[in-house]
Amino acid sequence: MVDAKQVQQLRGMTNCGMMECKNALEEAGGDLEKAVEALRKSGAAKAVKKSGREASQGIIESYIHAGGKVGVLLRLQCETDFVAKNEMFRQLAHDIALHIAGMNPMYVSTDDIPQEVRENERRIYKEQFTDSGKPAEIVDKIIDGKMQNYAAEIALLEQSFVKNQDKKIKDVINEYIAKLGENIQVGDFVRYEI
Repeated sequence: MVDAKQVQQLRGMTNCGMMECKNALEEAGGDLEKAVEALRKSGAAKAVKKSGREASQGIIESYIHAGGKVGVLLRLQCETDFVAKNEMFRQLAHDIALHIAGMNPMYVSTDDIPQEVRENERRIYKEQFTDSGKPAEIVDKIIDGKMQNYAAEIALLEQSFVKNQDKKIKDVINEYIAKLGENIQVGDFVRYEI
């Protein structure tokens, strides 16, 4: 039997529903850390299930950084206008817009990076290793690693979240999908800077 105080504490830590927290604590034998992990795993599973659903509602979030030198317009989509009006959804939109202002991503996801940009970057990396004397297969592996890092730098969903460097933007969105029960997608964004 789990204690009501533990359920309340877990709920405060995760923003999950009371029954979800109670079940997670029972499953974890009262261990808070294991319960948090179980909730995170179930949240990720829910996010995968919901990712195929259409997100045709949402909001346009604007963010102007202090001093008025950087501005962002973000389209964040969800399934219903009910969630679009939810304060947690609006906070997520604000946090993502703030992240875009600070980190200056160029694309939403790695799939959005044009092939010519990828080929140009790969060519540059290859030229860096032309006279290195390393075997071709080793150079190819190094270049593949550099390409992954490059994609993570310029694709919003792969970037580390400015408010919590341990999570990527896509992880933060998946947490909100689990909390709100709807598919959430970044439609697109525009960042202006003077």
